[in-house]
Amino acid sequence: MLSSAIHPALEGIRLVVFDLDGTLIDSVPDLAAAVDGALRELGLPEVGEAAVRGWVGNGSGKLVERALYAVGAQDTELDAAHEAFLRHYRQAPCRLTQVYPGVREALEAIGARGVTLGLITNKPTAFIAPILKCLGLEHYFALTLGGDALSTRKPDPAPLLHLADRLEVAPSACLMVGDSRHDVEAGRRAGFRTLAVPYGYNHGEPVAASEPDVMVESLGELV
Repeated sequence: MLSSAIHPALEGIRLVVFDLDGTLIDSVPDLAAAVDGALRELGLPEVGEAAVRGWVGNGSGKLVERALYAVGAQDTELDAAHEAFLRHYRQAPCRLTQVYPGVREALEAIGARGVTLGLITNKPTAFIAPILKCLGLEHYFALTLGGDALSTRKPDPAPLLHLADRLEVAPSACLMVGDSRHDVEAGRRAGFRTLAVPYGYNHGEPVAASEPDVMVESLGELV
């Protein structure tokens, strides 16, 4: 049942833009499997899920670069490793990925209030639709934007401003929801209100240190 009271973070908000990995979904198990698969192809040691959890957030190229650095590989192997990673991830992008508790309820409740929902991720565009469809989340978002859709990505504010412009909502009426300092910085620079969750991927740092406008333990608090 939809509460009659609105969460203070949503007051005056017409567009809520969500990050994907670490905010709506825990995708690290599938990302780690693809990273390790790529490393095996190159005859390199695997890095494992725990390491990958600290490297997510800046796009797939940076993720693979961090993995190569961790195993002492040369930069010259980056293109081959990234290509192998994409191939492995394309084969199973949603085998182990799960939606965080409270996410479905929050998306449903916010949308029911007539607020438009968008999605901006640094993940390559090609993976967004298959993952959202696999998890049954595809119908919530008016627009989605991947990390390769524009010439810049978060923490640059350009993707956020692009989405707000496409959906004809002023930045002052937009809320950026994420799990990392990149989401908070992008939202702040775009003139969005910012909200962060503490359970995602922020390179081992507490996202509260980035001073978002609002912190919630679970997106279910927005219901």
